[in-house]
Amino acid sequence: MSDFRKRVGNKGESIAEDYLKQKGYKIIHRNYRCRFGEIDIIAKDDDTIVFTEVRTKQNDNFGSPQDSITSTKIDKIAKTALSFIQEKKLTGYSYRFDFIAVKFSQGRPNIEHIENAFVLNGGYMF
Repeated sequence: MSDFRKRVGNKGESIAEDYLKQKGYKIIHRNYRCRFGEIDIIAKDDDTIVFTEVRTKQNDNFGSPQDSITSTKIDKIAKTALSFIQEKKLTGYSYRFDFIAVKFSQGRPNIEHIENAFVLNGGYMF
């Protein structure tokens, strides 16, 4: 990944984190990594642990941010979430997978937050 793309991604994640905090979410972890992958933001919304994928785009030349969420990416997010839950012993909570798209228009960020962006089709034990 180029330095430019990394800077844009980090900026988008910071914007998404501030947005979630303003909505009352408590940030638990940012950029959690394990052997399965990475989750950008893990937060708590009341009694729900929210695993959030953030995608940042400068333009729509190569599709919208949502277009980049494939079934392979969802599988990696699910396995990574399970690893986090087990590692931190966070059983007994509700879990949700959200998506935040940060798109810049004339240098200003536009945020789209999709709660329950995807659900898991079994095969994962929480």
